[in-house]
Amino acid sequence: MRKALVPVDGSPNSDRAVQHVVDLARNNPALEVCLLNVQPEIGEWEVHSFLKKEEVEAMQISKGGDALESARAILGAAKVRYAPQVLIGPVAETIARTALEQNCDGIVMGTRGLGAVAGMLLGSVTSKVIHLADVPVTLIK
Repeated sequence: MRKALVPVDGSPNSDRAVQHVVDLARNNPALEVCLLNVQPEIGEWEVHSFLKKEEVEAMQISKGGDALESARAILGAAKVRYAPQVLIGPVAETIARTALEQNCDGIVMGTRGLGAVAGMLLGSVTSKVIHLADVPVTLIK
């Protein structure tokens, strides 16, 4: 693998996926890592009636940056090159699309994230990414 997309949400499972990528980078120092956090769009009229769209997006970008912190620390400590990005949109669709747009060879992600109900099974985001992605998906438990 030359370039891996690693979607993270700040959960222990996503940190394990990042650690897996660190292990891959030890064998392949040229590995490029696209570190991604996707914030779902907020559509509640209650929020938008009090805040401008730009203010909501700024809060989401800030929240996404916070979710990247532990992954950035892991990659930084291992001296693995990475490019962080926060996007807003439908999570699984945005992950699959970003893998294509960034010319990634694969996606490495945790099996469950921070979603309460979604995490009960395999994880609805994980399951959707598997079905939508045009590149191999490696799941880390």
